[in-house]
Amino acid sequence: MSFCNFFGGEVYKDHFKPGMYVCSQCNHPLFSSRSKFAHSSPWPAFTDTIREDSVTKMMESLTAFKVLCGKCGNGLGHEFVNDGPEEGVSRF
Repeated sequence: MSFCNFFGGEVYKDHFKPGMYVCSQCNHPLFSSRSKFAHSSPWPAFTDTIREDSVTKMMESLTAFKVLCGKCGNGLGHEFVNDGPEEGVSRF
């Protein structure tokens, strides 16, 4: 899901219509709009993946994991531990 753009072109940050977010490379299901929440970062934020195998995670630090598509390995960003909308919830 290569939808992030550092130059202000992010179209899904404030998009809250019902639906599913899929990988831009292989259409693998990643996130549901039900797990999306408003966040101050410039990118869309989610609390959970659709399925356990939706993404692959690699530890980068004690509080962050690199997140890849679980099917094709496309880079998706990060999971930030305990940075979600509630205490103890992560943010993708």
